[in-house]
Amino acid sequence: MKKKPFIFSALAAAVILSASAAKNDDPTVMTINGKDIRQSEFEYLYNKNNLQQLAPQTLDEYIDMFVVYKLKVADAEAAGLHTTAAFKNEFNGYCEELSKPYMTDSLVTKKLADEAYERLKTSRLVSHIMLPIGSSFDEKEANRSKLDSIRNAIVNGGADFGEMAIKYSSDRSARHNRGSMGYINANRFPYPFEKAAYETPIGGVSEVVDDAPYGFHIIKVESERPNPGKVEARHILKLTAGLDKEEAAKKKNEIDSIYAVLKSGGDFDAIARKESEDPGSAANGGKLGFFGPGEMVKEFENAAFSLKDGEISIPFRTTYGYHIVQTLSHKGIGSFEEESPAIYAAMARDIRSAMPETERLAQIKNEMGVNIDSAMLSEVKSLLAQSKEAKTGFESLFDLGTKKIAAVGNNTINISDVIGYIPENVRNGAHDSFTVFHQGLNHYIDKVTADLSLARLAETNYEYRNLVNEYRDGILLFEISNRNVWQRSTTDTEGLENYFRSNRDKYTWDKPHYKGYVIFATSDSIASEAKGFLAANAIENDSLVSSLRNNYGRHIKVERVVTAKGDNAIVDNVAFNSERPEAPGKWTAWFGYQGKIIEVPEEASDVRGAVSSDYQQQLEREWIKQLRGKYKVKINKKILKKLEPLSK
Repeated sequence: MKKKPFIFSALAAAVILSASAAKNDDPTVMTINGKDIRQSEFEYLYNKNNLQQLAPQTLDEYIDMFVVYKLKVADAEAAGLHTTAAFKNEFNGYCEELSKPYMTDSLVTKKLADEAYERLKTSRLVSHIMLPIGSSFDEKEANRSKLDSIRNAIVNGGADFGEMAIKYSSDRSARHNRGSMGYINANRFPYPFEKAAYETPIGGVSEVVDDAPYGFHIIKVESERPNPGKVEARHILKLTAGLDKEEAAKKKNEIDSIYAVLKSGGDFDAIARKESEDPGSAANGGKLGFFGPGEMVKEFENAAFSLKDGEISIPFRTTYGYHIVQTLSHKGIGSFEEESPAIYAAMARDIRSAMPETERLAQIKNEMGVNIDSAMLSEVKSLLAQSKEAKTGFESLFDLGTKKIAAVGNNTINISDVIGYIPENVRNGAHDSFTVFHQGLNHYIDKVTADLSLARLAETNYEYRNLVNEYRDGILLFEISNRNVWQRSTTDTEGLENYFRSNRDKYTWDKPHYKGYVIFATSDSIASEAKGFLAANAIENDSLVSSLRNNYGRHIKVERVVTAKGDNAIVDNVAFNSERPEAPGKWTAWFGYQGKIIEVPEEASDVRGAVSSDYQQQLEREWIKQLRGKYKVKINKKILKKLEPLSK
C-alpha cells in the first residue's frame, strides 16, 4: 500500500520571509474543478519533485502528473473527505505545529536568556509579603487591593515592612523571619517574582506582583552584591527536630566528639557514611554537590560560603539539627555558553516558555485592534452574580447570546461564542461563573486573533501556504487513493478474480506448485488423531482452522500454501516425496490435506501478489480516465510557457 507523501522541512527557509516580504504577483497557472492553482505552489512542488527524481522530469511531463494529482484531490473533496473529523483533527494538528515559528517572537527568547544571564551576576537581599490569589474573581481583586493598601502604608505611611509581614503575610515563615528571604539568585523563583525582585530599585518596594497560582507579593529589595557563585560541600548531621532538651544535648555531645575526631585527621567520608543522620547524603559520604545562595537554610549557607576550600566548620545548629560542613570547592558564574543549558531549562519550566508566543500575539492584537465592551461585561457579571449555581448562571446569559461582547478588528465576538467555547464540564463545575466567563473571553479572543493571523499568513506568505496546501492535499490524496485503488485492489475478490480470468495468460510458472494445506502437530499421535478426524468429518475449508483448534487446542497449526517444488522443505516432503527435514520448533509432525500438484495458477489467490499489483494499475488507469471526464481542467499556457526554463 502507498504511504502518505513525505513533507520536506522547508520551514527553516519559510520563517525567514515575513508576510510583508511575500510577492504580490502570484498568477493562476491552472484551474481544476473551479479551484485556482497558483504559480508559487506549482513551482514549489515541481522543484521538490525534481529533487526526489534520479532523472528530472521535463515541464510537460510534470504538468500531466500534476494535473492528475490535483484531479484526485478534487475527487476527494467531492467525496467530502475534507469535512470528516479525522481529517480535521490531523490537518489542524499539523497546522498548529507548522504555525508556531510564525506565531512566536524569536527575539523574545534570546532577550530573556540574555536577561537571565545578566541577573545571574548579582544576588539580591529581599523580603516579601504574600497574600493568596483567591478562588474567585472578586476575592482575587480584593486580595490584590488589600496588598496594594499594605504597600501604600509602607511606602507612604512609614509602616515597618517586617511588622506588616508578621501581621499580614500568608507565608508562615514571616512570623520568625519578618518576611526576609535572604539573598536570592536568578532562575530560582517564578519569573514574575524574579522580575520584580531585580527591577525594583535597592531600598524600594515593588508594585503588587501577580504570581498565580502561588499568590500576590510585594517585595522589598534590601541590598545587592556580586553573585558569589556556588560551593561544593559535604556535611555530617545529627538530627534534633522533635527531640526534647536532654536528647538534643546528647546530639550536641555526639557532634562535638565527631568534630574532635575530624580535627585529629579523621576521614570525613567514612565518618559521614557511618554517623550522619541525613538520609539523602550519608550514603555518599555527606556530599551535597554544588549549591548557590538561597538553596540551603541561611545558617548552613553562611557556613559553607565562609570556608576556604578544604576547611571544616565548627559544629553549628539549624532547624534540622547539628552540622559539620566541609567546603570542597568554589566556582563562580560561568560564561553564557556554560550557563545557558540551565537558563533555558529554567525558562522552559515557567511562564517564559510561553512569552515568545504571548508577545507575538500581543503584537498581532495591537495591529488588528481588540475591543472589549466593558458595559456588556458588567451586565454579564451582574447576571451571573444573581445565581449561586454555575449551570443556572450561564443559562441566564442565553438571552444575551447574540449581544456583542468584544471585537478583533472587524470580527465580532458574541456572548454565545464565549459560552460555546468554554467546555460544558468547566461551566457546570465553576465556583465563580464570572471568573470562568472572563477567562473564557480572553482565551477566545486569543483564538480568534491567532486564527485570523494564520488566515492572513496563508494569503501573504508563499512558503507557509504551500506547506499547508501540500499536507492538506497529501492527506486527501492518501484517503481517496486508498478508497478507489489500494484497498480495493486487495479486498475486491470478485474484481480480482475477473481480472485474473481475463488475463490468465500473463500468469505462468516454470515449475509445478503444491496447492493445499499442511497440518502441523506437536506429536505423531495428535497428527494421527487429527488425520482421522478430518477423514471422518466433512469440514468446509472456512471452518478447518476453528474445527481443529476446538478439538486439539494449541497442539495443531494449519497453513494454506501454494508453493513451488524446492521452495519449502516441508512442502517438498509432503507433496514431492523428498526426505523429511528437521522439525521446526515444537511442530514435530505434519501431513498434507486436500492438496494437489498444479502446473499453472487456477485462480487469483494462487498468484495474489502479482494479480493485486496488476489489478491496482488497471484501477488507477480507469480512475484517471474517469477523473479527466468528470472535472474540468483549464491550463494557463501563457504562464506555463514562462516557466520552461525550470526544466532546463
